[in-house]
Amino acid sequence: MRSACRYNWRMERRTVTPKTSAKGLLLIISGPSGVGKTTITHEVERRLGGRFSVSLTTRPQTPKDTEGEDYFFVTRDDFERARNGGELLEWAEVFENCYGTPRRPVEEALARGELMILEIDVLGAGEVKAKMPDAETIFVLPPSEATLLKRLRARRREDEATIQRRFARAKDEIALARSSGTYRHFVVNDDLERVVEEAVGIVRAARGGEGSMTNDE
Repeated sequence: MRSACRYNWRMERRTVTPKTSAKGLLLIISGPSGVGKTTITHEVERRLGGRFSVSLTTRPQTPKDTEGEDYFFVTRDDFERARNGGELLEWAEVFENCYGTPRRPVEEALARGELMILEIDVLGAGEVKAKMPDAETIFVLPPSEATLLKRLRARRREDEATIQRRFARAKDEIALARSSGTYRHFVVNDDLERVVEEAVGIVRAARGGEGSMTNDE
């Protein structure tokens, strides 16, 4: 499986995308673990007909993960070859696992005038923004630290020690996002529908009001 996915992520992922006269836009969405950014990202993708960039990772695949949709799961050797070969826009190591954004699918989507969405961390966003300064950037905030901690515990994925590590990292990530100058927009996920509408509005404005063909219309 791993040799196959290594082939697939280097190839153009041909999916049906609504034809649009809007300009291509790279959208970067970030936020700490437990803030709900993945749900927001997929809703923006669904409503605006965008493409979701699928990251490479060396972390183990879980039963809930779908290969090629959630991540491309690769060995560390494969990941290092991609990194050293300049095939990644950005990469990071988090909790002993590597994550990276393949360059080719992003460049091809933008060349076709599509909306390409990256869900990456603050440091990765800074790397991509430096290479692609026209990218639009959104950081998702929790309503409060207490709410974020509650959400992390509610996922019931990890023990308390790991949750506390993620919580500490989340607070550091929020502080870094605010001070980095990378993000044009900070949105608070206090109500999912409201924050999705806010993110959709940001993207439509960045595309000059175009590209607003949605699956709801």
